[in-house]
Amino acid sequence: MNMPYNGILGLLILIGDVWAIISIFQSGASNEKKALWIVLVVLLPVVGLILWYFLGPRSGVANRT
Repeated sequence: MNMPYNGILGLLILIGDVWAIISIFQSGASNEKKALWIVLVVLLPVVGLILWYFLGPRSGVANRT
């Protein structure tokens, strides 16, 4: 890959990770689960972000019927 594309990809991953961490703090999960998710996202940025998106706690808005 060319250098500018690496920088853009890294920036997108950083933005996604910041979004995930903010979402984790705002979730209704217990403090222990929040801490584990944050550690996962920080240590494994891409994998943690993907796992949070698919497996993380959902807000009450999506569960309304």
